Amino acid sequence: MTVHTDPIRATEPHRSPGAWPVTRVVLGSLLVGAVSALVLIMLVFPGATEAVVTGSLLCGFDAGWGALAFVSARRTRRPQRWARVPAVAMSATGAGLVAFAPDDTALSVLNWVWPPLMLALVAWMFVQARRSLPTRARLLLAPVFVTLAATAAGALVQDVTSPLVRHDHPAPGRTFAVGDHRLHIDCRGAGGPTVVLFNGLGEFSASWARITDQVGDTARVCAYDRAGQGWSDDADEPQDGVTAAADLHTLLAAAGERGPYVLVGHSTGGPYALTYAARYPGDVAGMVLLDSSSPRQFADMPAYPAQYALMKRGLSLLPTLARVGLGPVTAPDSHLPGAEGDLVEAMGSTVRAQRNGRDELAMVPRVFEQSRSLTTLDARPLVVLTASENLTTEGWSAAQDRLAGLSGDSVHRDVRSSHAGLVEDVHGSDASVAAITAVARSVSNGTPVSAS
Repeated sequence: MTVHTDPIRATEPHRSPGAWPVTRVVLGSLLVGAVSALVLIMLVFPGATEAVVTGSLLCGFDAGWGALAFVSARRTRRPQRWARVPAVAMSATGAGLVAFAPDDTALSVLNWVWPPLMLALVAWMFVQARRSLPTRARLLLAPVFVTLAATAAGALVQDVTSPLVRHDHPAPGRTFAVGDHRLHIDCRGAGGPTVVLFNGLGEFSASWARITDQVGDTARVCAYDRAGQGWSDDADEPQDGVTAAADLHTLLAAAGERGPYVLVGHSTGGPYALTYAARYPGDVAGMVLLDSSSPRQFADMPAYPAQYALMKRGLSLLPTLARVGLGPVTAPDSHLPGAEGDLVEAMGSTVRAQRNGRDELAMVPRVFEQSRSLTTLDARPLVVLTASENLTTEGWSAAQDRLAGLSGDSVHRDVRSSHAGLVEDVHGSDASVAAITAVARSVSNGTPVSAS
């Protein structure tokens, strides 16, 4: 009896001398695509906008498909000419995104167009690979096909669910016109002085829920969203500290909130608060800095420049990942309880929130530089809290001491807490509330906060 074997379905047919195994060519091509994409987004276009990052990824993957088509035709007995199609499609799309850098509105429209085309392309590629590749080579490509299909499906899900986030979570405060955009501010409580909260990187007004709930029992407290955050409109361009300070000054006046204020800044929100104090010294009654970034962080912390460069590259990927439905996976978990935590996680997982994080991180060097213009708070009360999590970071404690030195009436305390915990965790937020209350009481009573 004669057994006929399908040469296409065999694991690897007999090769002529000098021919390369097509399975190895497939593996090498996948590596070429992955490495090319990483080089483009990490080295050629570090920290780029969403369109450029997405385009760079496509151009990198195009190199892999192009390598499969070229090398298989030259070095194997099984030329994979079909790979030219995804190579051309990804190359043209990627180059267009890099060259034209469409804005968020255009990307949102395109996000309805490309997923069906991608699903059709993946189905066609699957059929072609099944016809022309041995089993082991097809198994190498299977995860790629699944990933591409899942990416397209995730993008469509994101298109449907993203508008529901704002619909399901209406603004808790009010919005006011500030120039050509509207900003959101949520004020509650009564009694002076009014406390104004400055968000850190990736935070927005709702992130302060534990603190506003407690401070609002004894004083007026306002949490607001800078342009691009939370329920505020986007600005035309990413804002630096001076522009953000001018926006806030206008917003507080429009909202009828009278100063002078107690400014409270967490993390990178600290330099924004310092910049505001430098620009509008008459508006400042006191200040609280919660594990605040330092105006001289790039110089004072030896490891920070490298950390910043890595963060800049990493955060630039997040809008692209959120665009294909991975925002809930990449967004940090909230430690706020119940519905408050669900709100922060939902709002923080959107493409818009991830883009704002990338934009604000890109502005960090300029914001830090601008915050150095504040050289003294004179004798206005100042409390600096440092999270124990960062005490072992070289240069951090000394930088916190220098922040405390901005005022002749200051207190510096270390708190057993994580960095985010000073806002979101029970123990950390209690310490933050106590610090805010102490400064507000010092302002009201005219007594030194250092004596409390």
